[in-house]
Amino acid sequence: MPVRAMCRRAIGLAWVIPALALLGVFVYLPLVQNFGFSTLTWDIYSGSQEYVGLANYRKLFDDPVFWSSFANNLWYAVLSIVFQVFGALLLAALVESLGSERWRRGLRAVYFIPSAISLTVAGLLFYFVYEPNLGLLNHVLEATGLGQLTQAWLGQESTAMFAVIAMSQWQGFGYCTLLFAVAIQRIPSELYEAASLDGVGPVRRFFHVTLPLVREMTGLMMMVTVSGAFQVFNEVMVMTSGGPNNSTQVLGTWLYRNGFVRNDFGYAAAIGTVIFVITLTIAMAQLWITRKRRVEW
Repeated sequence: MPVRAMCRRAIGLAWVIPALALLGVFVYLPLVQNFGFSTLTWDIYSGSQEYVGLANYRKLFDDPVFWSSFANNLWYAVLSIVFQVFGALLLAALVESLGSERWRRGLRAVYFIPSAISLTVAGLLFYFVYEPNLGLLNHVLEATGLGQLTQAWLGQESTAMFAVIAMSQWQGFGYCTLLFAVAIQRIPSELYEAASLDGVGPVRRFFHVTLPLVREMTGLMMMVTVSGAFQVFNEVMVMTSGGPNNSTQVLGTWLYRNGFVRNDFGYAAAIGTVIFVITLTIAMAQLWITRKRRVEW
């Protein structure tokens, strides 16, 4: 190998090694340590530790709250795909089909505004929207003659989880719409012009031009949305703290409750490992699917 090529490779490694070292110390080492913690019963207040092997993982399978939390995360993922991926894609296509650039810019800004609000603030806002006596939602239902539908949205097991998910969709919908709008803008206009000359209507243009050519963005958004659904925490803690009767617990909040309330850090670490495995599996599968279906023009 020529000396110049060796020097160039050495310089490249010199730039890469610090980044790898930081990743190793702050990402991969904690992952390994977390798995080690999950094999212990650990009282952080007294400092006592006892090795129990895979007992914490066996405990997961017998924990009904863990499985209900997992089901709530699945609901989050499914509804987020419906609204934040496919719903946002449809809205982005409608906005980008408008003839006026002023209207397009204005609508992009309007839909993006909720995404600029932090999850904690949005959770507090919707906590008061759902308030049964003074909340906006029940007042609107009363004013429109639907008073029979009013209820304590966050106080009932049957509605609390879906109320929290609805807030999350409102908060993230505009951001996904903006990303899809950018992807649609990258599609060559010649393709739409050719479709129009062939007499293709707007619905067929969406399914035969827009949808195939934003496939990569769709795959990316599905990966990010589903992974985020299994890491949800803030909105649940702010709005319900997992109640009523653990009906809105998700994996993140159940991890927090076991670690910081019940002082069972070994079991909490096991839940954390499960969350990592789920999100890693989803990410790897989605990356593989996206790579196989990459679109080039």
